[in-house]
Amino acid sequence: MAERERPVTIDLQGLTKWYGPTRGIIDLSFQVFSGEVFGFLGPNGSGKTTAIRTTLGLIKPTNGRAYLLGTEIPIKNLSLRNRIGYLPGIAALYDNYTARGYLHFMAEMRKKDLRSVIEIYAERLDLKLDQHIHDLSKGNRQKVALIQAFMHSPDLLFLDEPTSGLDPLVQREFEIMLDECRARGASVLLSSHILSEVEHLADRVAILNQGKAIAIDEIASLKARARRQISLHFDRVISSSDFNGIDHIKEVAISDHSMHCVITGSEHDLLRRAVELGVDEVRTQESSLDEIFLDLVASQ
Repeated sequence: MAERERPVTIDLQGLTKWYGPTRGIIDLSFQVFSGEVFGFLGPNGSGKTTAIRTTLGLIKPTNGRAYLLGTEIPIKNLSLRNRIGYLPGIAALYDNYTARGYLHFMAEMRKKDLRSVIEIYAERLDLKLDQHIHDLSKGNRQKVALIQAFMHSPDLLFLDEPTSGLDPLVQREFEIMLDECRARGASVLLSSHILSEVEHLADRVAILNQGKAIAIDEIASLKARARRQISLHFDRVISSSDFNGIDHIKEVAISDHSMHCVITGSEHDLLRRAVELGVDEVRTQESSLDEIFLDLVASQ
């Protein structure tokens, strides 16, 4: 389904937050659609957590507007707030509860009976519900926080560093949970410093730096615009003059039958010339999201 045909679940319009003279976020504008996992990336201090907390109405914006599920924040309607799940970067849990007691309490706050759902999620994440939260490891505390965010089947999820402290098997189960959200049409805003995780899970990403969005696009589109290394091998000796007039290539290195270069745009003209010259082998190395991220941040 085209984006314009899907409901908009998050709509930021020039959202800005200043803490006195200190920058939080500046003029953030983007939309997230139903059934989409939207990655939120940026170095430490870039404004990711401020953006999430401001979007949720936990922090009052200085300027701009944010709409969640069609309603401008802050959302006062309880039934609408119950359609949102939130996992903060540092989850504050009630240490004197058992994991089960805490999750039941959170369900009661939402006026829902989620006892069977809690048991199912605990089994999937390998969480012992009868342990007191103050006795849980960091990873198991994170499991409790994940369950409270997912257990009421929200239409919109905000997840800030959701896999922090989780072992690889539980991370895989978390990925399945995200796929289930996407399949039922829920939206997820996923903030993570693990770029390979976001690359694997997200449909689109926003990259923040110094409070501003420096890129908002599909990962495939970001990769198409990024630096890529191409090595070509020919059945005859070639020279650098063979590639005069080809756009988007640089760092060209010629060695007898081989040519290596970096390309930052369309490779169509380069490959057409290579075919004309009798290319017999083409090797490409695409940039990872990590490399794209570092290049974009470094260029600011």
